[in-house]
Amino acid sequence: MYTEEVARMKLIATVLLLLLSKCVALSSSPPSVNSHVRISTLWSSLSSSPSLVRSRSKLSLVGETELGKPGTAELDVPWEELGFEFRNTNSHVRMTYKNGEWGSPEFVKEPEIKLHIGATALHYGQSCFEGLKAFAHKDGSVHIFRPDENVKRMQSSCERIMMASMPTDKFLDAVNAVVRDNIEYVPPYGSGGALYIRPLLFGSGPRIGLQPSEEYTFLCMVIPVGDYYKGGLAAPVDGIIIKDFDRAAPQGVGHVKVAGNYAADLLPNMLSKKKGFPIGLYLDAKTQTTVEEFSTSNFVGINLKENKFVTPQSSSVLPSITNKSLMTLASDEGLTVEARSVPIEELETFDEVLAVGTAVVVTPVGSITILGDDSNTTKRFQFGENTDEVGVVTRRLYDKVRAIQNGEAEDKYGWNFKVN
Repeated sequence: MYTEEVARMKLIATVLLLLLSKCVALSSSPPSVNSHVRISTLWSSLSSSPSLVRSRSKLSLVGETELGKPGTAELDVPWEELGFEFRNTNSHVRMTYKNGEWGSPEFVKEPEIKLHIGATALHYGQSCFEGLKAFAHKDGSVHIFRPDENVKRMQSSCERIMMASMPTDKFLDAVNAVVRDNIEYVPPYGSGGALYIRPLLFGSGPRIGLQPSEEYTFLCMVIPVGDYYKGGLAAPVDGIIIKDFDRAAPQGVGHVKVAGNYAADLLPNMLSKKKGFPIGLYLDAKTQTTVEEFSTSNFVGINLKENKFVTPQSSSVLPSITNKSLMTLASDEGLTVEARSVPIEELETFDEVLAVGTAVVVTPVGSITILGDDSNTTKRFQFGENTDEVGVVTRRLYDKVRAIQNGEAEDKYGWNFKVN
């Protein structure tokens, strides 16, 4: 017993010395990911008492370092020229679910993972993800936009495809931690960019028969990004109605953010772009008579004459957190917000059309075309007199949500979560 206590005290002393060395080094250079992992490993050897487990979790994620400054990373392009593509950063957060519980989170520098060949994510599509963003404010602080809504949606996805759900507190801690550890990759205030946060949860345990996994892996990675569609709000895009493919079936999984939904869109998305249309619009799979959503974003139609903000409501449509925010802001602006079935003929009545979502934020759509079997245009819906100009309501709503995200307007609904 005495020997164990001596060993325990020596290990505690080692941890304290490591922490002290980290604090001394702060003035010259930021801590490395390896230092986080080493501390976490040391703490894991101490004890299984609840207080030490909590301390270990906090230490492995947050540490004792000062918060760095956004926009200080060295990139291969100027911040203002960022696109929407993968870039390596300092680390991602990783957590594993085994034996009925989630383990402790850790930072991992390497972007590769080792995965069992029988993993249910590979064989049966047990995989879901989220998308959210962190923004730098003028005072140098960094804020994450509505992560509490993203965890609800991920939990819904997990429930639908029978995966272990990520607890709210663990999700929020992981998101805060990964932004904190990659703070220099948050595009600086005024650049127009954001740090895109991609939480991913998938079945990592082996199953050959069709059944849920017993092991799951949660990852949370970050990437500095600019506009999803080049030009962003400055240039309306032309859309096409996708007739030969369906995004999701009624009573299927269209309402949750599972990986397979996006795999189904790869081919029609590529074919649309080859025809000169950067964005495709899906109709309902059952009747092909009502509007559902764009490839990667929700549909919004603005009727100026009737002062309406209209968006489809369907069990096959993924609820967008950006759209939810815009509906609130539109209502504040005095627009009548309607979430309902939208017949394709109603496209004639819209003065403005928006594609909205975390990745695109708000992308104006200047026209939507229906092509015949011979690829000739059979119908073209034009929104506004000039399809090269952004609509007034689109501009106003975009400016409002971006002002809140950037800390330039009052956040009266408490949507921004400050990174600490």
